[in-house]
Amino acid sequence: MSEEIVVSENKPKKKTNIGALVKSILAAAIGVQSNKNRERDFEEGNPLAFIIGGFVFTALFIATIATIVGFVLSTNG
Repeated sequence: MSEEIVVSENKPKKKTNIGALVKSILAAAIGVQSNKNRERDFEEGNPLAFIIGGFVFTALFIATIATIVGFVLSTNG
C-alpha cells in the first residue's frame, strides 16, 4: 500500500483592483459587506491598502459633513 503525498500549490495572490477596494471600503463603512466579499478581501487584499483607504474615506466623510453643516449654517444665519 503506497501513500500519496498531496502537495498544495502556492497560488499567487491576486491583487485587489481599485474598484473592488473602494467597493469593499464603502460596503464595510455602512455595514453591508457580504461574507463572500469579506473573505475575498482577507485572502487577496493588501491590509495596508484597506487601512489607507479607510482613513481616506473617513477624512472625506468628515470633510463632507463639515462642508454641509457650514453651508446650512451660513444660509440660515
